[in-house]
Amino acid sequence: MFVLRLILIAWCFIPLAHGTDPVRVGVLKFGTVNWELDSLKHFALDRAHGVSVEVVALASKNATAVALQGGAADIIVTDWIWVSRQRSAGRRYRFFPYSLAVGSVMVRPAAGIDHIGDLAGRRLGVAGGPVDKSWLTLRALGVQELGYDLADKVQVSFVAPPLLNQLLLRGELDAGLNFWHYSARLKAAGMRRLIAVPRMLSKLGVERPVPLLGWVFDEDWARQNAAALSGFLTASYAAKRRLDEDDTAWIRLQSRMKVADDAARDALRDAYRAGIPRTFGEDEVAAAKKTFAVLAEFGGAKLTGAATALDEGTFWRDFELPVWPR
Repeated sequence: MFVLRLILIAWCFIPLAHGTDPVRVGVLKFGTVNWELDSLKHFALDRAHGVSVEVVALASKNATAVALQGGAADIIVTDWIWVSRQRSAGRRYRFFPYSLAVGSVMVRPAAGIDHIGDLAGRRLGVAGGPVDKSWLTLRALGVQELGYDLADKVQVSFVAPPLLNQLLLRGELDAGLNFWHYSARLKAAGMRRLIAVPRMLSKLGVERPVPLLGWVFDEDWARQNAAALSGFLTASYAAKRRLDEDDTAWIRLQSRMKVADDAARDALRDAYRAGIPRTFGEDEVAAAKKTFAVLAEFGGAKLTGAATALDEGTFWRDFELPVWPR
């Protein structure tokens, strides 16, 4: 009996003996990335692919960057503009697509705003600050279509995303340019989408969808932990597939999403699914280079640093983007 008990104890610890590669993922404490990571952990998709994901909850976007730079996290989510800027300063970070989801200009249905030209003289809330990439893109489109910079014509207020939504819903703003998940909440609350960032980019000549957000990691870490990185990226896309195909997975997440009703949950679900990258190759890299040029023109060194073009090593190409039938 004693020997049998020892055998059973040993059997229970076989997975630990074989081990899984630890991967520390730094994320905003209340960010939407947590929905995917929560699903990844709940369905044990990390261990199924040979990794053990530790979620490192952080207070701000800057804190995630500091965690990566200081070695407190192996991977974070940020944009490739940041990666390119860091690489131009000699820091060897890489980017792999996480999401296509980006913001939209949302308007009050009764505001009489049907074109970006109607924003002139109106009260527009912008999340993210003066060098927010969506705001820079909208300004570039204004110059192309209207012949002037909207920054000179619109009553702009730079406000935090939750406050922007409140002000728009209360009628204290006529329009709001907010991040994708806040825009989805506004849609569920009856606001109307005027234009989304992908449509802005398309009008500016960027025809391919560009994944602005991605998993970002140090290149040396990636080379030294190739199996762990591959396992993590595979697990990430396995979680995406689960969330893409299984509505009940979103019901389980509803309390974490902090939504008051099913309509808001479903709006966020649909926006997340629309943002899942389906392809990533040379065409998408070329589109990213075009997008960089647009943003650099209006954002300048405050956005891109010393970089004048997208660094050629920005994107991690040693892993094939998983795809599945839609």
